[in-house]
Amino acid sequence: MKTFVFHPAFTALVLTATTLVCHGQEDLSKPVITTETKKDADGKDVLYMYIDGIKVHELDTTKQPAPPVVAPGEPAAFFAAPADAIVLFDGSEKAATEKWTDTKGNPSGWKVVDGALESVKGAGYIQTKDSYGSCQLHVEWASPTKVEGEGQGRGNSGVFLMNTYEVQVLNNFENPTYPDGQAGALYGRKKPLVNVCRKPGEWQSYDIVFHRPVFDESGKIVRRATFTVLHNGVLVQDHTVLSGGTSWMGPNAASEYKAHPDKLPLALQDHGNPVRFRNIWIRELKD
Repeated sequence: MKTFVFHPAFTALVLTATTLVCHGQEDLSKPVITTETKKDADGKDVLYMYIDGIKVHELDTTKQPAPPVVAPGEPAAFFAAPADAIVLFDGSEKAATEKWTDTKGNPSGWKVVDGALESVKGAGYIQTKDSYGSCQLHVEWASPTKVEGEGQGRGNSGVFLMNTYEVQVLNNFENPTYPDGQAGALYGRKKPLVNVCRKPGEWQSYDIVFHRPVFDESGKIVRRATFTVLHNGVLVQDHTVLSGGTSWMGPNAASEYKAHPDKLPLALQDHGNPVRFRNIWIRELKD
């Protein structure tokens, strides 16, 4: 058993490590994933993916109910990093330029506004210069105060662990969308337990415990990634075993695992909306 202690604002969070591959035994926690290809009205082939019988990005709430709405507690004060954390963004221009780049290693087009990193449409993703694997991550974010768009078009961004696995950022305050694509979801893979979004423009927090996937020498997945996520202090992913990749593969499918290095940068998504991020810190964890 491994114990991870969050900042004193939280009680201790105890996670039991799950062995996904053990002496050839079947992993009962692994979701059943099936795919099929159908032709749309124009005769074009469309890939459909089903996870435990539920279509990815299912909009029919009779088949995939939306998570219940839970009002979060009062916003906490600025969530200071613990002594052993690596501070990735402290609100300064210096941190934005010394710790972050665009995906090609060049200075990012994102801007610092009132002590927050703000996504700039067309600037692309922003990522850390350094790389990380298993970790505890804290990040605060705010969707735009001015509400524009609906569904996935309202305050869309994402936090990408290892530049690959997305915890969705979205304004889901009175804004329904497919459950596996709303705030706190592992995009396209697992909806959050509850919807605990604050109003547009209000600061929100993610606290994430992430254990990276492990691949063998041939590139085969031998241990899947796991996520525990607290959104505004409320548990929304409970040691979730990530069944595959979270990349967009069309309106009804997500990507599968692809082998990658043991450490990769942390990334934040530019999805065309001026979402802000602040107070980002990380603690590296042993595998």
